Amino acid sequence: MNIRPTKTQDIPALQIVLEGTELFPPEMLEGMFEASQATDPQELFFTYEDNGTAIAFCYAAPEELTNGTWNMLAIAVLPSRQGDGVGAALAAHLEAALKSEGHRILIADTSGTEEFAQTRNFYKKNGYSEESRIRDFWDSGDDKVTFRKALQ
Repeated sequence: MNIRPTKTQDIPALQIVLEGTELFPPEMLEGMFEASQATDPQELFFTYEDNGTAIAFCYAAPEELTNGTWNMLAIAVLPSRQGDGVGAALAAHLEAALKSEGHRILIADTSGTEEFAQTRNFYKKNGYSEESRIRDFWDSGDDKVTFRKALQ
């Protein structure tokens, strides 16, 4: 296992991860990564590398107008490696990095639809609690579910 800050050269492999997960359109990743590196404070992008190949990533940013609250905006694992602990290792790495800087809370938003049941179970299994649910947020019948984990 090698978790490290994402590099520009990881983007093509991570786009393959996104094609498999359908989390969001792969072509958006390059712009997201470049923008994340230009912010102050710098947002966090971590890559999980296996035998020299990027197979997963997570991306987090500070919540504006808060003190020590961050949002995990994306976490994606190559489908063939899901269930191997890759996502849990990435989340733990992100949490440790944030905790070491004195940040207090990490949140993650997801969908309330059946297609995202595995994602919601992932957060629960990794110590996150469902904090809120906004009905019909993403679309009619698609709730926004926010999970929270205290870092201190």
